[in-house]
Amino acid sequence: MYKPLTIAIDGHSSTGKSTLAKQLAMELSYVYVDSGAMYRAVALYALRNGWVSKEHGCQDDAIIEAIKGLIITFEIDSTGKNNTYLNGECIEEQIRTMEVSNVVSHVAKLVPVRRRLVALQQAMGQQGGVVMDGRDIGTVVFPDAELKIFMTASDMIRAQRRKSELDSSGQEHSVMEVLQNLKSRDKADMERSDSPLVAADDAKILDNSAISRPAQFDVVLKWIKETSKKLL
Repeated sequence: MYKPLTIAIDGHSSTGKSTLAKQLAMELSYVYVDSGAMYRAVALYALRNGWVSKEHGCQDDAIIEAIKGLIITFEIDSTGKNNTYLNGECIEEQIRTMEVSNVVSHVAKLVPVRRRLVALQQAMGQQGGVVMDGRDIGTVVFPDAELKIFMTASDMIRAQRRKSELDSSGQEHSVMEVLQNLKSRDKADMERSDSPLVAADDAKILDNSAISRPAQFDVVLKWIKETSKKLL
């Protein structure tokens, strides 16, 4: 019997972190936590209150005060889809828009916001048997995770994937607009002073630019089995 693992998945935008994490959680009967959705939920709340914009950044004090009272949870619906809730409202569709994507990095760089959400994330995964994806999971949230994965892919591949997602939800944006957004978010994530996006020293690097999802899944399952055996 393998020990339930804590699996930390980090990486750049639109590398398929959430898709892989959901697949693993379903396969292993683990808890899945989408940390990125938590930051998007805060960004959506800030947008609704006029506290953040792409051009002018955000009103730090208002957001920092608001985060104390926000309740962010996840629920799986009858189709097996993992949905994000903010104060009891399902906001899964709203947080996936370009409008939120354009401002989420402004919110994510606020240290009190990161501290609050990291504490919530750690509480969700304290029993093990959890797979969590984001940008600082293996370095900050779960530095002792038994398996850490850092996902990457070429810029254009990521932009094309993201554009397809937006197209399927009825949002029309050019591939160059999406590419610019991804590069801007990458830069902000990697250069922020608190918890920057970086691969943990002991993370396994997964470049999926030229690998299918089934093949990728097989690779990661192999890593999980190898990691579990070492812990027996």
